[in-house]
Amino acid sequence: MKIAIVGGGIGGLSLALSLHRKGLACDVYETVPEVKEIGVGITLLPHAMRELDALGLEAQLEAAGIENLESVFFNRFGQFIFREPRGRHAGYDRPEVGIGRGKLHRVLYEAVVDRLGARHVHLDHRCIRVEQDDSGATVQFQDSAGVPLAPVHADVVVACDGVNSAVRRQFYPQEELAFGGINTWRGVTVHAPILTGKSYLRIGSIETGKMVIYPIADDVDGKGGQLVNWVAEIRREGAPMNDWNKTGNPRDFIEIFREWRFDWLDVPALIEGAEHIFEYPMVDKDPVPRWTFGRVTLLGDAAHPMYPRGSNGSAQAIIDARTLAEQLASAADARAALAAYEGLRLATTARIVETNRTVPPDFINIKVDELSGDKPFRHIDDLISQEELRRMSDEYKRIAGFALAPKPS
Repeated sequence: MKIAIVGGGIGGLSLALSLHRKGLACDVYETVPEVKEIGVGITLLPHAMRELDALGLEAQLEAAGIENLESVFFNRFGQFIFREPRGRHAGYDRPEVGIGRGKLHRVLYEAVVDRLGARHVHLDHRCIRVEQDDSGATVQFQDSAGVPLAPVHADVVVACDGVNSAVRRQFYPQEELAFGGINTWRGVTVHAPILTGKSYLRIGSIETGKMVIYPIADDVDGKGGQLVNWVAEIRREGAPMNDWNKTGNPRDFIEIFREWRFDWLDVPALIEGAEHIFEYPMVDKDPVPRWTFGRVTLLGDAAHPMYPRGSNGSAQAIIDARTLAEQLASAADARAALAAYEGLRLATTARIVETNRTVPPDFINIKVDELSGDKPFRHIDDLISQEELRRMSDEYKRIAGFALAPKPS
């Protein structure tokens, strides 16, 4: 069986490693001419780390990032709302790790080159379209200069080419990104450890301004400073969508956070200390009725692009990869394997897409803002119990697929 993977991001590389683990050959075709460590931070949840451990990468990734101790929620006045332990500290058998997205991608890429061989990784290959007949599927490519490349014939084509997937566009040509007016700006700043130095922070809510902050690398300056990842979010009615390709400008959003100076963190200083800022829109797409079309299927963000909330997009792509590899390894017919994979994953990920829109982890902050009228409160217990907040957090984990299994009595 010849398998062509279109896209060499987290999903595509995880699929290549999962297929190799099952003894199946494949080739990866990636758009960029050169792989670089770019981007900001990402959180690897315990269920993602379990999948990556099966690929032999957990120890390497844990060493390259920072294990989260806790997740802490505050309102925009810096008042404490809720705290919970994370990863191993919460009883999981795997850690929760903050790491640079580029570092994660580099680890996956080097593992693919090492295990499959460099000849199976093809850079500077942009997919233009896929055609298929009873004998197989043919992928048409061009390079970054627009020059056509030799077509590739395969038994199976897996589209791992992201939220703007060219392959998905063939099957859903009228589809558009779903944008609800939420824009984000992301950066990394060298900063002294915040709270425990292993704390994942959510401050405020999208209606009046929200920050997500967590460390991704330790002692980067020889003085104990950490590389701290941060994301600023705001919903503005009628706002134009941020541009993925533009560098972020702090003047576009810093006024929202100008008064966010707390005893434990100066948010404006954190933003202004970033060497680079990127802007992104908060977008997803409505779940679709099918991913599989004969010998072609979708995976990761090409299949189920979701709001980047709850750190779950990458985890679901990695789970997709393992599930698809298992089906291809066990089925006699490739097309039946693709259909079985879709049957196992489509409904589950559709629920997560909807949940990330409506009741994400930071719904805790949104709920507290509603109860307080977006004003300072005397004590969080005057508004809502810690038990109720914990129930809300656990419900998201259940839907997202990483609820902690109850201990046997």
